[in-house]
Amino acid sequence: MQVLLTAGLPDEAKDEFLDSLSKLTASNIFSAVIAAAVCLIVLKVLTKVLERALRRSKLDTSLQTLLRSLLRGTLWAITTIIVLGCLGIEVTSLVAVLSVVGLAFSLALQNFLSNLAGGMQLLASHPFKPGDFVDAGGCSGTVTEIGTFYTKLTTPDNKLVQLPNSTIVSANITNFSAQPTRRVELKVSAGYDAPTERVIALLAGMAADHPLVLVDPEPAVHVDEYGDNAIQYVMRVWTANADYWTVYFDLMDGFKSAFDRAGIEMTYPHVNVHMVKDK
Repeated sequence: MQVLLTAGLPDEAKDEFLDSLSKLTASNIFSAVIAAAVCLIVLKVLTKVLERALRRSKLDTSLQTLLRSLLRGTLWAITTIIVLGCLGIEVTSLVAVLSVVGLAFSLALQNFLSNLAGGMQLLASHPFKPGDFVDAGGCSGTVTEIGTFYTKLTTPDNKLVQLPNSTIVSANITNFSAQPTRRVELKVSAGYDAPTERVIALLAGMAADHPLVLVDPEPAVHVDEYGDNAIQYVMRVWTANADYWTVYFDLMDGFKSAFDRAGIEMTYPHVNVHMVKDK
């Protein structure tokens, strides 16, 4: 029994531990039993308080489970130290050894612990939820699972990507699904021969005719740039988040045909050469 209790301890700590065991008295044992009973009562009370707090909170289920495990492990460790102290067993060396072991363990599992901390941060702050389309950790996709150590994204081409949580929380996170509406911005060029008022009216009409474009905020069309070969126009319209790509491609697909019907040239880079006859 003594061999099991002292396994893994340095010789000095082992000798102190065995010496303390040999000096046990009935008074020590009685004090240890009372201390253990009190600690167990306190442990149950604190556990119930935590359970009530977690039920009232809006924390993720995975984070709640993790917090329960951390609290119970900490309370049991404290209880063990208190009981050993009541028995008269020298626990200073034991605590020192455990501290060194814990430090070495944490250094060996640094990436593991950083991912764990990142997972706790994600579960607590809720920057996104399953089903959201996000750009995080250098990858874009739909969130399928937020784990304790890894977050899974499904890319638009149906690839499953597992990102370490430490990578996500250390970079910018863009959540494209967080807001109910989203702005679609499109740019198109027309020749200098076409009056700007006419082009703006044409683009505004396209926005007004689309059933998924919102009236409020109002669509906006403006001249964006006077280029070398054409005038660039920008169209900004708002739509429901789920309709973003439908509106984007509908308007983009319709530019050429609308310009052709209106007789407006969509120019491309070219060079005009003027021939001058010698007199």
